[in-house]
Amino acid sequence: MKFPELLLEAIGRSEIPLRFEPGAEESVAAPVTELLRAWLSSHGHSALIQELLEELDGVRDVPA
Repeated sequence: MKFPELLLEAIGRSEIPLRFEPGAEESVAAPVTELLRAWLSSHGHSALIQELLEELDGVRDVPA
């Protein structure tokens, strides 16, 4: 499964009342994803960081 899908599922299961508004889940997910991208990028450019960024962007599946 891709990280963006996991994040949207988690937001959808939350108690956030915005989930009934079209696009609300994506609006909540975008700043979380940007924060995680900045945090991971601040740790350098190792192979692991690159893999995590690919998972964050939905390019690579999250390991089961």
